[in-house]
Amino acid sequence: LDLEPGDEVIMPSFTFVTTASAFVRAGATPVFVDIKADTMNIDVAQVEKAISNKTKVIVPVHYAGVGCDMDELQKLAKKHSLAIVEDAAHGILATYKDRYLGTIGDIGVLSFHETKNVVGGEAGALLINNEKYLTKARQLWHKGTNKHDMELGLVGKYTWTELGSAFAASEITASVVWAQVEKAAEIVEMRKAAWQRYYELLVPLAKTGAISLPHVPNHCVQNGHIFYFLTQSKEVREALIKHLKEDKIESVFHYIPLHSSPAGLKYGKCQGDLSTTDSASERLLRLPLWADLSEPLQKRIVASIERFYQAKV
Repeated sequence: LDLEPGDEVIMPSFTFVTTASAFVRAGATPVFVDIKADTMNIDVAQVEKAISNKTKVIVPVHYAGVGCDMDELQKLAKKHSLAIVEDAAHGILATYKDRYLGTIGDIGVLSFHETKNVVGGEAGALLINNEKYLTKARQLWHKGTNKHDMELGLVGKYTWTELGSAFAASEITASVVWAQVEKAAEIVEMRKAAWQRYYELLVPLAKTGAISLPHVPNHCVQNGHIFYFLTQSKEVREALIKHLKEDKIESVFHYIPLHSSPAGLKYGKCQGDLSTTDSASERLLRLPLWADLSEPLQKRIVASIERFYQAKV
């Protein structure tokens, strides 16, 4: 992307730290914007307001495997000659209008972290969808050399061309990941089934107004990566986490918004009000979810949640 100090990259504050740190390492400034309350995804209207003559990149983060509004983001990117880098860490095999997340923007990134649908330690994948970035990406991958050109027979010897590094996973890690990639569709379907069971079991509680369930737009197909809901307040969430822990059920929350984190305050800046981000960070709760999560266990988890709210009445 050839980013330089002073360049700006627009992204949500509601994301993991590496979304921002990768660009900060390149000298760019993250510009944090708010998310939409229904999907937890970047708000296109706020992205448009954040664009300046310093903006170089837009980074949509597909939270929980639900696609951002890529059509509108691509219109903005084309209008202002910006690159789109999709953070599809949550997004393997999820789709937006029948297109896989991570394959729509100029560049896409997948994660195989141990918490993801396909796991492989700290491994991941870089998807180059715009050919203009392909040569440099290959050189960075090959430790900053044009070794790929030599492998193609384009040059007799390879040499140092870019400031690259060693990014490849080990052969053992790669074999573990590949075995899951071959079964990824099956894994995703199992997770989606568990996601749907949670949703249906929690609908009665949501109808009381006690919680808000996740929303998946009709043009998106999610991948069962995360099941979350929103409580009415931070205090209720903390009490519910404690209650579930006493029932030997792990529940977690995220994220601490990047715009209010020490490094975010140091390296980034905000555009507009980020109240939706702040609210989601305080109220969002994630339930246990894995491919072979059984229906009886899910019913036990939901029953514990229901007991918590019954005790509050």
